[in-house]
Amino acid sequence: MTTAERPAPEGPVRRGVPPRRPREGAVRQAVVGWVPGLVVLVTALVLWGPSLVDTARRADRVDPIARFLLAVAVVVLLSHLLGSLMVRLRQPPVVGEVLGGLLLGPSALGWIWPSGQAWIFSPEVRGGLDLAAQLGLSVFVFLLGCELREVRLRGPVVAAVGGGMVLPFLAGGAIALAAPDVLAGSAGKGWGYPAFFGLALSVTALPVLARTLVDLRMDRTPLGGYALTTAALGDGVAWLALTGILAASAGGGSGKLVSTVGLTLALVAVTVLWVRPALAALIRRSERRSSPERLLLPVLLTGALGYAGLTQLIGLHPAVGAFLFGTVVPHQSSVIERMQQHFQGFTLAVLLPVFFAGVGLKVSIGSLGRDGGHWLVLVVVVLAACVTKLVGAGGAARLAGLDRADAMRFGALMNCRGVTEIVLAGIGWQAHLISTAGLTVLVLMALLTTAMTGPMVLAVRPAPGG
Repeated sequence: MTTAERPAPEGPVRRGVPPRRPREGAVRQAVVGWVPGLVVLVTALVLWGPSLVDTARRADRVDPIARFLLAVAVVVLLSHLLGSLMVRLRQPPVVGEVLGGLLLGPSALGWIWPSGQAWIFSPEVRGGLDLAAQLGLSVFVFLLGCELREVRLRGPVVAAVGGGMVLPFLAGGAIALAAPDVLAGSAGKGWGYPAFFGLALSVTALPVLARTLVDLRMDRTPLGGYALTTAALGDGVAWLALTGILAASAGGGSGKLVSTVGLTLALVAVTVLWVRPALAALIRRSERRSSPERLLLPVLLTGALGYAGLTQLIGLHPAVGAFLFGTVVPHQSSVIERMQQHFQGFTLAVLLPVFFAGVGLKVSIGSLGRDGGHWLVLVVVVLAACVTKLVGAGGAARLAGLDRADAMRFGALMNCRGVTEIVLAGIGWQAHLISTAGLTVLVLMALLTTAMTGPMVLAVRPAPGG
C-alpha cells in the first residue's frame, strides 16, 4: 500500500507516543462527566441536607406518596440485585427476590436498624404495599392459570401426581397436628389448618420448575416434559383443594359455608359455559384486526381483576378467582402469547417483588425464638418436604416405568416449590390458618427446597444413554 493509499489517522499522532485507545478515551470522558455531577451532589447535600434530615426525623412531614415510591424503589432494586446474584450462582432468580423481601423485614433490617425500617416501611407504606402486592399476586396467578395447558390424564401422570402430593399432604398434616402451638393461627381450630399445611407441602412451583429445566437443559427431554405435565396437573389440584379449604375455614357457620360453596360452583359454571366460549369468539374476531392488543389487553386484565374481586366477595382469596379466569383463556393463539408477555414484564419486574417484600415484612425468624423445639419443627418440616417428594413422586415414577436414576431426578424436580409455596403460605397467613412462625417455616422451607433442586438433580447421574 502506498502512502497515498493509506487512510489518514483519525487524530494527530505525536512521534514516539502511541495512539490513545478508544477505551481510555471513554474512561476519561466518564471521569470528566462524573466530577461535575459529584460537585453538584455534595453542594446540594451541604445546602439542603440538614433540612431533609430534619424532615426525615419527623415522619409526619414526609409526603406519603414519596415514601411509598421510595419503598418500592428499594424493594425493586434489592430484589433484582439479589436475583442477578442468584443467577450467577446457578439458582433461580426467585430465590434472590424472596431473600430481598426477608432482608427488608424484621429478620434483618428491622433487627439491624429498626428505626430506619420503621421510617421506610411505615404503616401507611405497608398498607400501600399490601394493596400493590394483591394486584401483582392476582395478575401473576392469572398468568399461572394461562400456563396451565390441557393435560392428558394418562396413567403415569396421574400416578406421579398422586404419589407426589398424597405423601407430602399426609406428612404435613401430621406435623401440623403435632405442633399446633408453633404453626397454627387463630383460625386453626378445625380440620382446615392441618389440611392447609399438608397442601403447602404438596405443591410444586410450575414457573420455577420450567426455568430450572431450561437452566439444566432438560426442558426438551422426555423427563422434563413429564415433570412439567405432572406439575401443571398438580397445580390445578392444589388450587381446587385450596378453594375447598378456604370455603370450609370461612367464619359464619354452616350457612356461610353453604353460600360460599354454592356461589363458587355457580361462578365456575358461568365461567365454563359462558365466559370461555365468549373469550374464544372474541379472540378469533380480534385476530382479524391489525392491532388486536388494543381490545384484548383491557379485556383480559379486567377479567382477571374482576374475578379476583368476585372471589374476595364470595369469601375466598382473590388469587382463586384470577387463577380460574386464567384457566379458561384460550391457549392456542399467538395473540394470547403476546398478551402474556406484556403482563409478565411489569408483573415480574415490579409487582411480584413487592409481593415478596410484603411477605418478608411479615416473616420474622425471631418468631421461632430461642426455643430449640421451634427450630426442630423447621428442620422436621424441611426434611419431611424433601423426603416425601423424593419417595412419593420418585417412587410413583419408578412404578410408572422410569429407571432408578430418572425416577430420583424426577422426585428432585418435584421438590421445587418456589413462588407457588410462598403464595400459598401468604394466603394461609391472611386466612389466619397459620401463625407468623408457621409462615416463617413455610417460606424458609420454600427457599431451601427451591435452592437444592438443581444441585440434587445434577448429583444424580443419568442412566447410560439417558
